[in-house]
Amino acid sequence: MMTADPTLGYPRILCLHGGGTNAAIFRLQCRSLMAKLSQFRFVFVDAPVPCPPHPAISAVYGDAHGPCYRWLRYEDEHEEVDAQEASRAVLKQCRDAMDNDDDDAAGGGTGEWVGLLGFSQGAKMAASILWLGGWLDPRPLPRPMGMDVRFRFAVLLAASAPIVLLDPTGALKSELPRHVDTADTVSMRFGDWPRSGQGDHAMGLPTLHVHGLQDALLPKQRKLVELYCKPGTARVVEWGGGHRLPFKPADVQTVADKTMEMAREAGVL
Repeated sequence: MMTADPTLGYPRILCLHGGGTNAAIFRLQCRSLMAKLSQFRFVFVDAPVPCPPHPAISAVYGDAHGPCYRWLRYEDEHEEVDAQEASRAVLKQCRDAMDNDDDDAAGGGTGEWVGLLGFSQGAKMAASILWLGGWLDPRPLPRPMGMDVRFRFAVLLAASAPIVLLDPTGALKSELPRHVDTADTVSMRFGDWPRSGQGDHAMGLPTLHVHGLQDALLPKQRKLVELYCKPGTARVVEWGGGHRLPFKPADVQTVADKTMEMAREAGVL
């Protein structure tokens, strides 16, 4: 006799992996953090674009956990894509994963969707989804597919600036705030930086940013905190590693504690 999943009614967090990996690997990478955040149900989603595994993923997992995916372009050699098409693909993957978890026939979850968790490019997407929901709320603009859910916080592991507009129909293009990127560009080239975290380009919902002090992308991660988070909304955890998830028990515990603190302040728990 199968035992019912105890997490079915828990508040849910949508989890977005980094570029050149996949949902199954990201679940393995997050297992220590998930064990310390047992009050939540974690739902993992694959990015829409197939790609070779990231070298760091190949070194650890080989070919055993493929195929791998990315969310948007991040290298010049990546195939050019229309901004609306790219946005539609990202939001559809997220919406499909959420719908699949909702599916009663499959014994799906029933808890409220409350948060986002992402690593690297997936964290950039998580930040962009959180920003888009908050930016749209006071405006009489159509909400894109998948944006009917009001996420309340995000845990952003190694997330780099800038925010990206996910606009699958083009209806939001004329309203695009300055300093926000579009989904058709190679984001590493972005240079139209704001002067502060004040303005429509900045997230106003709670975020937790986890930075490895040996990460080569740390300057752009700090830009996300300083320039794309409204004052008083961001928390930062720093640890001694590179571009990867924290793995030492003390570091994982700190991330979990800060996540719980943020969730309680957001009224989730």
